[in-house]
Amino acid sequence: MIEVALMLEGQDGLTWPRWQRLARAAEELGFVGLYRSDHYTNANPPDKESLELWVSLTWLASHTSKLEFGPMVSPVSFREPTMTARMAAAVDDLSGGRLHLGLGAGWQEREHRNFGHQLLEKGPRMDRFAEGLEVITRLLRSDEPSSYEGRYYQIHDAILLPRPQRPGGPPIVIGGNGPRRTLPLVARYADEWNAVFLPPARFVELNEQLDKLIAAAGRRPEQVRRTMMTGSFYGRDDAEVQAQLAGRNKDEVKARGGLVGTADEVAAQIRALGEAGVQRVMVQWLALDDIERLEHFAAHVLPQVTG
Repeated sequence: MIEVALMLEGQDGLTWPRWQRLARAAEELGFVGLYRSDHYTNANPPDKESLELWVSLTWLASHTSKLEFGPMVSPVSFREPTMTARMAAAVDDLSGGRLHLGLGAGWQEREHRNFGHQLLEKGPRMDRFAEGLEVITRLLRSDEPSSYEGRYYQIHDAILLPRPQRPGGPPIVIGGNGPRRTLPLVARYADEWNAVFLPPARFVELNEQLDKLIAAAGRRPEQVRRTMMTGSFYGRDDAEVQAQLAGRNKDEVKARGGLVGTADEVAAQIRALGEAGVQRVMVQWLALDDIERLEHFAAHVLPQVTG
């Protein structure tokens, strides 16, 4: 059995009415979670409406009762780590312990240029991310004041009060597929690895590599949950599938790990991910106003994979 959640692109036209409507639908339709990106803009014009992440999650925490939720992912490149830890602890407490704290290094050049943030070259960017993870995990997991002296971040006798209601705070999620830098950080810091757009065979390969890295870090593989965020091109019939693909090749999308097809096809693809070791799939849903198709997905796919 595999869990199914939704993932929205918050910079791609998300507004309060859309967010509130989708959150209520996700909970009522039986999705286990609702996640969203943390961006100012899309990577390319035109600019669209963009609902601020942490404000939207604060609303979600107090207006839903079952959904697990979180950023996929909040980047340290424009989110200062101590404030991210502080907000995450508060939002998790407000929700009764339903936040998953997704963290990343940042990647999108356009939003950093537009809004005056330093993205850095890839090597230094990952170094900064590692420091951000160290700061966030110390603040969330330590009941004693912490100090840390890094190149990018420093804290001195810092402690978050009140302490998170969940011991250690919300689980840390690290997203990405990079075997050289990302997976070692997952092994050291994360409670959950969120892979991105992978076919089952490639997920198995990286999952096995992660198991070895986790053991080398002195942890047990079962301490790290395995999830995946992937694209969806779902249709109620073949014509609607082709409309969702918008000229993309169906087989190529499937080969890259995307969910594509009608209900039975998508359900089979999700089951294959579960057999490969994915515990929760986060279905990227780009059509923010298409509630009818989402309802159809819930009625015809979820019973085949979660029951």
